[in-house]
Amino acid sequence: MTVPSIKRRLACLFYDALLLAAVLFLAGFLAVGLRPGEAGGLPILLYQLYLFMVVGLYFTWFWRHGGQTLAMKTWRIQLLTTADGPVSLAKAWQRYALVALTFGFCFVWVLWDRDRQFLHDRLAGTRLVIKAP
Repeated sequence: MTVPSIKRRLACLFYDALLLAAVLFLAGFLAVGLRPGEAGGLPILLYQLYLFMVVGLYFTWFWRHGGQTLAMKTWRIQLLTTADGPVSLAKAWQRYALVALTFGFCFVWVLWDRDRQFLHDRLAGTRLVIKAP
């Protein structure tokens, strides 16, 4: 299977960021809109954890159900296990945690990786491929 280019991955990341802005707007409204005050009265750290989990739910749900977020569908990128199977819920959460831990470094890593995979994919046992139309 073909590995997506870095340019294609960055375009997908940008598109996912736009979609996540809408998701986070709604999540923020639910937290703040229902209880007036800063972050709906939640301590800021708890509010940040809430938003981190909302983003995690977005990614893990889509990765678990078809291996593609909405942006990944648009750019025909699919997440699979290294055995070319679907990603389990535990593996999706593992990948999400690793993305958070290695975010900036992953773009450097992919330049030297022999299969052009991100560090978090190597560690999680997943890989990105271009899905046939």
